[in-house]
Amino acid sequence: MQGEHMYQLLKKMKEGDQQAFHEMYDATFQDVYRTVSFLVDHQQDREDVMNEIYMQMWISLDNYDTNRPFHFWLHGLVIRQVQRFRVKSWRRFRIFERILAFSREESYWDQPTALMDGTHQMISQSMRKLTDKQRAVIILRFFHDYTLEEIATILDIPLGTVKSRYHAGLQALRKDLGNLLPERMEKINDYRTQNP
Repeated sequence: MQGEHMYQLLKKMKEGDQQAFHEMYDATFQDVYRTVSFLVDHQQDREDVMNEIYMQMWISLDNYDTNRPFHFWLHGLVIRQVQRFRVKSWRRFRIFERILAFSREESYWDQPTALMDGTHQMISQSMRKLTDKQRAVIILRFFHDYTLEEIATILDIPLGTVKSRYHAGLQALRKDLGNLLPERMEKINDYRTQNP
């Protein structure tokens, strides 16, 4: 969606236009959900984070800097909400011993809207092995094509820290994905040719 159209929707949203909010939601949901899927492990938690993101979007409309691209602002909002969620989760974990609930919960990493084939599933499993901080940098870099400088701005951390997390994350992914057995790679290629 064009940046100008998004800006017009934001203006209408500031005036309280709920239809504009619905249009904004429809236009951004898939991108936001994909990002959240890589950063939050459990389906129920993803839904909670998604709700928080769009509530925060509505509340934060006045903070939007029209000199910056809309998606830049939106992805910063997503990352901040995921970080807030993690703080809340840690508290709940300590209070309610959430480890028991996590062990019973099913994995939803194979959601068809987020991941489409075996290769993506392997990548997502490797991504889950990264630290949360490394994963956030890798997602912003490769899935949203931000430069390292832009990622530093979104995360509000020094560029050197972004570079460190980026390189450590890449190294971990290369190590994890690079050690696949040859017969496993053949199965992946067979799957891809059978299911283009």
